[in-house]
Amino acid sequence: MQEKKIGEIIAEAREKAGYSQRQLAKEANISNAELSKIESGEREVPNPKTLRKISKFINVNYNDMMYKIGLGMEVSTLNPFIKAYYEKMKLDELNEAEINVLGSIENSTKLVNACKENLEKKNILESEKELLLHTIEDTEYQINTSREIVNLIQSLKVKERNKNAKK
Repeated sequence: MQEKKIGEIIAEAREKAGYSQRQLAKEANISNAELSKIESGEREVPNPKTLRKISKFINVNYNDMMYKIGLGMEVSTLNPFIKAYYEKMKLDELNEAEINVLGSIENSTKLVNACKENLEKKNILESEKELLLHTIEDTEYQINTSREIVNLIQSLKVKERNKNAKK
């Protein structure tokens, strides 16, 4: 089964969200021609700003779209490179990695909370609001990814302990 291209993903998500091409283009403030080129596959690597605009309306994560076009990194336990990186670690290294990732989650959560507090300010410019929303979205994605990594580390620690217990 062939993997879907970004244009196919966007077209399916657009239809599922109940938008025509023209409606989505208007909502996302992009040209209908640009959206048509993306969906048809003529534009294989869309502008990241365009993807950001589209992602808001079709319920597809911006970071996932960036990965799909080769401009981002998929950081899930399914990513073989990340999985292999942690699988090579010994128990003490896994413990240290877990502490580091948990610290990253804590810091990222503080950042998200600070951004949310700034959103509540009354005299915030629309451009600042947009930037804060993007920061929240990207950081929450990183938090979720880090949680997946913690789960991977914890399962590897159990395997490592079991292996050491058998010796």
